Amino acid sequence: MAYREAQESAEFAELRHAHRSFAFPLTIAFITWYFLYVLLSSYAGGFMGTKLLGNINVAFVLGVAQFVSTFLIAWWYSRHAEAKLDPKADAIKARLEGQA
Repeated sequence: MAYREAQESAEFAELRHAHRSFAFPLTIAFITWYFLYVLLSSYAGGFMGTKLLGNINVAFVLGVAQFVSTFLIAWWYSRHAEAKLDPKADAIKARLEGQA
């Protein structure tokens, strides 16, 4: 019963909102960026093959940017979780453990 009350609490709703308002837009942006890369690779071979520096072309730079953006998003999310989500989750957990 305590878990249901916690789930229905305003505190839990704030936690869900803090998570969703960060994760959903970022997920949509990353998936869009990923599909743009795939579509460019499939249909814009001339553009992707454009040499930028020596044998480094646009496709290589954008491919490396995919990895970089993945790690940046993970780092950014961990900072967001530590600053905004963890304190709210810890407060809910402490309240639930106090009722046990």
